[in-house]
Amino acid sequence: MAEPRIASIDGKLAEEFAVPSHVDEVKEKMSAFAAQHVATGRRVVLITSGGTKVPLESRTVRFLDNFSSGRRGASSAEYFIDSGYAVIFLHRHRSLYPYTRTFSTINMLDALQFRSGEEASGNTAEVVVNQQVLPNVSKVLKQYQEVKECRLLLPVEFNTLSEYLHLLKAAAQALSTIGSKAMFYLAAAVSDFYIPASEMPEHKIQSSNGPLQLSLNMVPKILSPLVKDWAPQAFVVSFKLETDATILLGKARRALDTYRHQVVVANVLDSRRGYVVVVTPETQAELILTEEDVKNDIEIEERIVSNLTSAHNKFISQQVG
Repeated sequence: MAEPRIASIDGKLAEEFAVPSHVDEVKEKMSAFAAQHVATGRRVVLITSGGTKVPLESRTVRFLDNFSSGRRGASSAEYFIDSGYAVIFLHRHRSLYPYTRTFSTINMLDALQFRSGEEASGNTAEVVVNQQVLPNVSKVLKQYQEVKECRLLLPVEFNTLSEYLHLLKAAAQALSTIGSKAMFYLAAAVSDFYIPASEMPEHKIQSSNGPLQLSLNMVPKILSPLVKDWAPQAFVVSFKLETDATILLGKARRALDTYRHQVVVANVLDSRRGYVVVVTPETQAELILTEEDVKNDIEIEERIVSNLTSAHNKFISQQVG
């Protein structure tokens, strides 16, 4: 029964979601990145981050989107690197990025100034950073340069839902070669609905045609083939976000039962930055930030990553045993 299901998923991806022209090139880069770091004793985590854009026209003017900024994925990438992982960062174009996320609310031009005594005219005047505007910039820059020098972060961008799905499949196949040393941290906010390419108008939808009615298809559940077929030995973490706390844990448990992966990180929209529940088939752990934690600039992602790295250790030891 497995073969028809695999063909169905792969066929749907090929027929209804445009394949990015660079997907094979990116897959090779991800494979080489994973092999290089596993050879030196590191584990590799694939982090998905940001929201997916769903076009309404082939020559896209309008699209459906969501609120995700990529904050959780970007901050988690830093904590995974601190924990000894190499990170493939599959992120939405212009979403928050590791290290630079710290300064996302600051206009960079406000933090730059000409060195005192130099003329502001011309192209030769030296520019310096006002560290009062960019607090901790020296510390963050040092961290980033070390990460870059050691090649611990491989960024891969997506924009549309189609790009995300095909690149995630490519990543899963690339990381399947390192078995249980691969973790998938699926924090991206992926659309549940889309318009198939065959049904999408080519040109901009005209408002003169009157009220717009859309019929959207359900996005195929990519988690199932990822877990069962593309990277069956990997440690897989999905996320469940709800606005109704009363249904959250039930839906997390059902996801584990359905897809047979290792962890669901469950959170409620209003409290997601200070409270999550890490749910496994056997356990559930509440991770909470206190008021004191918040004052000390501790982030919930640090607690999530700490919990998951321990769980990944146990998972690997069980596979080896």
